[in-house]
Amino acid sequence: MEQAKDILKKYWGYDAFRPMQEEIIASVMAGQDTLALLPTGGGKSICFQVPGLMLDGICLVISPLIALMIDQVQQLKKRGIPAAAVTSGMPKREIDILLDNCVFGKVKFLYVSPERLKSDLFIERLKRMNVSLLAIDEAHCISQWGYDFRPSYVEIAMIYPWMEEVKKIALTATATADVSKDICEKLEFESPAVFQKSFARSNLSYSAFELENKGPKLIEILNNVKGSAIVYVKSRLETQNVAKYLYQHGISSDFYHAGLDPVTRNKKQEEWIKNVRRVMVATNAFGMGIDKPDVRTVVHLDLPESLEAYYQEAGRAGRDERNAFAVLLYNTADLFRLSENEKHRNPTLDYVQRVYQAIANYFKLATGSSQWQSYDFDLKQFASTYQLNPREAHFCIQKLEEMGLILVSESLNKSSSVKFALDANEVYKFTISNGGYQSLIKSMLRLYGGGLYVDFTSISEFEVAKLSKSAKSEVVKKLQLLEQQGVVVYDPMKTLPQLTYLTPRLPVSDLKRYYNQVAPRHAVIKEKVEAMKAYAANTSSCRTRIFQEYFNEKTYLNCGVCDVCIKAKKQEKFLAAIEEAKAELLALVSSGITYIDDLKEATETKGDFVFTEAIRYLVDEGQVKMEGYDQLIWVG
Repeated sequence: MEQAKDILKKYWGYDAFRPMQEEIIASVMAGQDTLALLPTGGGKSICFQVPGLMLDGICLVISPLIALMIDQVQQLKKRGIPAAAVTSGMPKREIDILLDNCVFGKVKFLYVSPERLKSDLFIERLKRMNVSLLAIDEAHCISQWGYDFRPSYVEIAMIYPWMEEVKKIALTATATADVSKDICEKLEFESPAVFQKSFARSNLSYSAFELENKGPKLIEILNNVKGSAIVYVKSRLETQNVAKYLYQHGISSDFYHAGLDPVTRNKKQEEWIKNVRRVMVATNAFGMGIDKPDVRTVVHLDLPESLEAYYQEAGRAGRDERNAFAVLLYNTADLFRLSENEKHRNPTLDYVQRVYQAIANYFKLATGSSQWQSYDFDLKQFASTYQLNPREAHFCIQKLEEMGLILVSESLNKSSSVKFALDANEVYKFTISNGGYQSLIKSMLRLYGGGLYVDFTSISEFEVAKLSKSAKSEVVKKLQLLEQQGVVVYDPMKTLPQLTYLTPRLPVSDLKRYYNQVAPRHAVIKEKVEAMKAYAANTSSCRTRIFQEYFNEKTYLNCGVCDVCIKAKKQEKFLAAIEEAKAELLALVSSGITYIDDLKEATETKGDFVFTEAIRYLVDEGQVKMEGYDQLIWVG
């Protein structure tokens, strides 16, 4: 594994791997089908990026999140590693060139959505690529029992015949035992090596508070815990309102949501990363893929839809392993709203058919057309046009996504990009013959260099306009004309979400079959909502253990730092009860009763909390040690 360490040092600057990373990489390199379950901040991407660099050929990465794809591609390029992503809304010509570069070995990491695997264009190029490693990120999306099911994940195994001897790794931060089993079965993993890091985060303290007025508590938390913070809310308007409220109380803050233009989002994100702004108030996608380990506090002012989602979002705190806090503020109205949303997430077939037809009418699409076509999509305008309730339409579109018919991505944090379609000599000849474009082309080459001939380069039309002493609108118009003449391939910045048809537009009568296939999902969604509500209202169980048990991790130890653990310790006679329980447990262990279930049955200690705390004290004091997760060994 010396080569792996050399690569880690060369490209990431680290001298050593994090726990479990090295073992996972060794498993992949040995050709073992590998499933890695690492919590948020556990360094999942390293587990496929390092072996991807060790192997000849390309690493194909399947990811459901366009924003995450773009972020990882940018991070790899900054390290001098050739990477690219195929995303919805890209011009066909750009996809053609990008896939050709992959065939000719000019790209090391190619990121695609699972839906792209069904494209004939992609499959034809895949057959000619030298793919050495297949990485399936966010692998929980493959399971109907998971919280974020994507139907196209189920079909990933269909591409195996086009990749001889490919090594495979699946990765996720959140998977129950059923979901882990489903991942391995659906991906056709043979005798998989499964690596699961504990879901316990010893440095992260979880708390939940039921409050009618959350504002003062939020101020109290941010004043008491110094350092960088994220405050999560549900709506775009709320991001602005809460950020303004914090600013009025002397707390440096900003807001972030997908409705902002990419330039503004980039600026806000960079200022927060560099601690120019201390607190970012944002909707839940913020923070995904961002390499900022020093977040001290994550506060949720609205309830997430599942424990999986909350665990991931809260886990963005304390990735540097220093003490951090995850706080949930809620009230009875939030609990009611979560239940109501769960009901709306199961719209009737009639309503699904109505919305599907309205989308087709909105874009004027004929039956059988538009597969792989992407369109700018403004939900508010769409709902207004067809007299639909925007909230109900949103949940209906979610159902159509679950059914595998469409995909809606948020407006992307992606700049415009350009690549010359001609070589340097041909561009020079064109410039001489077409003097009206000379200033534009010279300005682009001065700003972005010869890389424009090699790969798609992110550009700012504003900067080009400034250097060429022209208006931005004129630059955009000329780039469009240059594309029409075959001089450049131009992909302008997208400011609206993109709706992509994954199948040809169907007659509405065909929707019933797809609708029935995802019917079991409703019971799953309801179960996850109830688990989230129970976590919020919990006052008697260690919060870290709730997560561990939810993800089927066996444990008998409390975290000692969550609000429930701290409150229990403050109760009268708590220490006396602990001492009594410790003495009883020591006597039992020294007599030969070592398994915790047997100890629990034999002890007279009242209450699970005191029993588990007594074990933790004995382990911390070195009087006993844990053997596995369920046995105590007397040290003597």
